[in-house]
Amino acid sequence: MKVMMSLTVNGKLETIAVRPGATLLEVLREDLRLTGTKRGCDHGDCGACTVLVDGEPRLSCITLALQVRGRRVDTIEGLAREGYPHRLQEAFDREGAAQCGFCTPGVLLSAAALLAGNPHPTREEVRDGLAGNLCRCTGFQKIVDAVEAAARGEGDR
Repeated sequence: MKVMMSLTVNGKLETIAVRPGATLLEVLREDLRLTGTKRGCDHGDCGACTVLVDGEPRLSCITLALQVRGRRVDTIEGLAREGYPHRLQEAFDREGAAQCGFCTPGVLLSAAALLAGNPHPTREEVRDGLAGNLCRCTGFQKIVDAVEAAARGEGDR
């Protein structure tokens, strides 16, 4: 039996029927067709499935969809605004921080939450803010550089 629920995803109110045990990741990818949120480990260890719930990073693979009923969820698809990439997306491109791209959506959303709460983080604060996101393609140097560049406003329109 499915349960009706409403939530706001990337600024749009969505009302959907979900299985009581469905994860937020499943609902985003399968029901709402927002495939930018990646399925990695399914255990909350890698951060590939990170989304923002009311502005805070949340691992969607271990969050039940019903736990976010009535809340605001932002995915990578909602990071760009008015057709322009977010300053983090621009910085990741400029600094070569995205390799295969699998972890990138989760890293970008964790970084966006970090900068929203701390617009000028230290290098150590950037590393701490991204600690829950694993990347197997880089040594994180370029990722940290990109977050720092975005914090400095480099490349802002």
